[in-house]
Amino acid sequence: MKTRLLLNIALALLMARLKQSIVAAAGVTFGIAMFIALISFMTGLNKMLDSLIINRTPHIRLYNAVAPSKTQPVDRAGEFAGFRNFIQSVKPKDEGKRLYNASRIIKAIRADGRVIDVAPKISTTVFFNSGTIQLSGMIDGVDVQLEQKLFHLNDNIIQGTISDLGTVNNSIIIGKGLADKLIVKPGDVVQVTTPDGDIAMLKIVGIVQFGIAEVDDVQSFTSLQTAQKLQGKPAGYITDIQVKLKDITLAPVVAKEYARLFDMDATDVQTANAQFETGTTVRNTIAYSVSVTLLVVAGFGIYNILNMLIYEKMDAIAILKATGFSGNDVKTIFIQLSMVLGVVGGIVGVLLGYGLSLIISHIPFETSALPTIKTYPVNFGVTYYLIGVGFALITTYLAGLFPARKAAKVDPVVIIRGK
Repeated sequence: MKTRLLLNIALALLMARLKQSIVAAAGVTFGIAMFIALISFMTGLNKMLDSLIINRTPHIRLYNAVAPSKTQPVDRAGEFAGFRNFIQSVKPKDEGKRLYNASRIIKAIRADGRVIDVAPKISTTVFFNSGTIQLSGMIDGVDVQLEQKLFHLNDNIIQGTISDLGTVNNSIIIGKGLADKLIVKPGDVVQVTTPDGDIAMLKIVGIVQFGIAEVDDVQSFTSLQTAQKLQGKPAGYITDIQVKLKDITLAPVVAKEYARLFDMDATDVQTANAQFETGTTVRNTIAYSVSVTLLVVAGFGIYNILNMLIYEKMDAIAILKATGFSGNDVKTIFIQLSMVLGVVGGIVGVLLGYGLSLIISHIPFETSALPTIKTYPVNFGVTYYLIGVGFALITTYLAGLFPARKAAKVDPVVIIRGK
């Protein structure tokens, strides 16, 4: 009963200074709305960039780096034992890129509970023939279903689909920049020359664009079977094993474990994209710093308004104390008054923030570099709405606590005597 009475008094004080109360609540509303809109946009932007780079990169890549033989013939000569040998007569071989026992390795990795799935790949350089001109490029032979499952390649294919590689023999999906240079389109046939000098004719079934010119000018995809046939390799030939983990943060540790276990080279996604991840961290830090500043400024606004309200309501506070209300009761009234502003401002701020985020997500974002993205990216994660409301409540509580403590110490005799 007493709590309800104190709340009614707090509401009466708010209504007595309705304009000031609206201004205070508006400060909270604006702070939360800008926090939600800014964080939603920045994290959405980061997710989009992640999808362009990190999502297209395996968490762990297993391969055999082309390198000279670790044991050279001169090392076997006893008369040169203890000497520093500079002669390396056994040169690297292209066969060194092949992963032996690949099927067993893939089976063992799939049995690891930390792994989502594994996708084999064949990577090779080629020349695309355009009249008398040869353009260098890169062909990745992929397992069609696994490539789509793990890396969502269809999201970057602007013409055709990745499934066409599995249904059309001797087919290829080429990068947008490469297609423009060759002046080709889906349905055309392109002539490809391998490093060994073999020539093959491949039918274009799609165009892919990642928005990175250096990639779009050279990258192309075909099926595993076509890549093996292109190089004249047997069915079990692969050069890379791509691993997707359930927890990406484990990639560095698991990569070292696999490299030691399977005796091959391994690269993790953090190492391969260290600069990109640093940029993401910096952008998130800036966004959170600006957003929190907005909420703190709103809290100071409430603090100033409550301070003024106390000075204007000194006579009312004195009457309350003279009629039997304790200092704690007065303190509770002003804290409740502050929390009402926080709750009302928080609810309206969440709705306004969602509306702003919705508007941003419908603003056209058209660029030739990213044709698959039509509007600005926004992340509608519930977490940011909860953080905004929680921070607003804490800020308004602290903003009301100090004026409330001051009001609780008011001496009613001094105030009434002065009146």
